[in-house]
Amino acid sequence: MTDWIADERRYLVQNYGRQPVVLERGEGTRVWDADGNEYLDFVGGLAVNVLGHAHPVVAEALAKQARTLIHTSNLYYTEPMIELAKLLVENSALDRVFFCNSGAEAIEAAIKLARRWGHDTKNGAHEVIATLDGFHGRTMGALGATGTARYREPFEPLAPGYVHVPWNDIDAIKAATNPKTVAVLLEPIQGEGGVNMPTPGYLQAIRAWCDEQGILLILDEVQTGVGRTGTLWAYEQEGIEPDIMALAKGLAGGVPIGAMLAKEAIAAHLVPGDHGTTFGANPLATATGLATLNYVIEQQLPARAAKASDHLQSRLRSLEDRFEEVTEVRGRGLLLALAFSKDIAVEVVTQCRQRGLLVNNVRPNAIRLMPPLNVTDDEIDRACDIIEAALTAVLAPAK
Repeated sequence: MTDWIADERRYLVQNYGRQPVVLERGEGTRVWDADGNEYLDFVGGLAVNVLGHAHPVVAEALAKQARTLIHTSNLYYTEPMIELAKLLVENSALDRVFFCNSGAEAIEAAIKLARRWGHDTKNGAHEVIATLDGFHGRTMGALGATGTARYREPFEPLAPGYVHVPWNDIDAIKAATNPKTVAVLLEPIQGEGGVNMPTPGYLQAIRAWCDEQGILLILDEVQTGVGRTGTLWAYEQEGIEPDIMALAKGLAGGVPIGAMLAKEAIAAHLVPGDHGTTFGANPLATATGLATLNYVIEQQLPARAAKASDHLQSRLRSLEDRFEEVTEVRGRGLLLALAFSKDIAVEVVTQCRQRGLLVNNVRPNAIRLMPPLNVTDDEIDRACDIIEAALTAVLAPAK
């Protein structure tokens, strides 16, 4: 029998801390490993699998397009890219779309557009204000914007032009703004930073400050978009509109895709030759994205995610009563974290996996849950029962 884990260690770059599971197939919220063990998947490909695994809408769109036209490059028009762009524009506050392949690429495009706009309209303003603990990707430009030092420091010096300020501190953003500032970039909810929530009024205050200063607001909705937080886009719950928005992850239900959306007057500053990508907007990804997003909208899955979140949060908060080490449930929709007073997240993840549940240790003292938007209440109950058993196993020896 092939030892896949040994082969991975032999042939792949060792830049991931993978769980010791070889996943073989999936259906809905469940996956099976090569040994036939079944798991509830509350990682969801890191908020990617909004419809779960092997959903017919995704599979059929992918198969149909693969038999028709997979790739053409952006030298030509194709129907799926135009249809998906139209759907995005008609269901958001933005006017133009640029397709790419990932969240990091969407952020790179957003930063590049902002700087081109600053070059053309604000005497070369180019600095981007971002937040500490924010995460925007691992390419060199996106890494410069990322506010977690341990991701940035091994690769310094990075490109200049980024200023980092504390999260939830509007005064820090105001103090950092200067004539060189072109934009503020942040996530509506910090995902990789630990599912950190904005304080009430924070995003509205940033929007007002950007308007007052004549600078751009860029929202990274790579993780929060496509219904994840209970509305199609997280900004809708804050009563604001971004000037530029980055999307990826759940947009095509598991097929790699990214998108940058922008207001008309800003998007107009990118002209032929300014930016491009070989694989972005390819028919395979955009056709699957079109089918996925249409299904999310037509089946009202953001509302379903909000309702499921109420049930999941209720079950998780009940753990605060039983375990004094459980300190907080935070997040919105189906992007949630369970926080602890001790650095036990790795142990909890291991105990959950051994009992048939996949969760993510987003921080040493917090686990993150990102099930599909169509997760059932029964699956939520089963997952929470496993988390409770895992916590009992981890914490009982210390009591």
